[in-house]
Amino acid sequence: MANSKSALKRIQIAERNRLRNKSYRSAVKTLTKRYHSVLEDYAANPSEEVQKTVNQNLSEAYSKIDKAVKRGVIHPNAAARRKSRLAKALKARSQSAAS
Repeated sequence: MANSKSALKRIQIAERNRLRNKSYRSAVKTLTKRYHSVLEDYAANPSEEVQKTVNQNLSEAYSKIDKAVKRGVIHPNAAARRKSRLAKALKARSQSAAS
């Protein structure tokens, strides 16, 4: 256990930051999974309405990833990789849906 006031405060701050980081990571994962499920629906049944939902989910995922980078939760290169994979999945599904 910490012996000084400053050490106790650092423990509290570290716990607060850990919970905040956890919520951002979890939200990014959740939005990514939601995007992929909607993308599967779009590949199975391509329509204008489903495509709008796909684009909206992609936008939400991008936004949350960017916010996580801004808060220092995710490294910028990791965020770029995640966003690239989301776009790559959309491109692959839209080409298969068009065929």
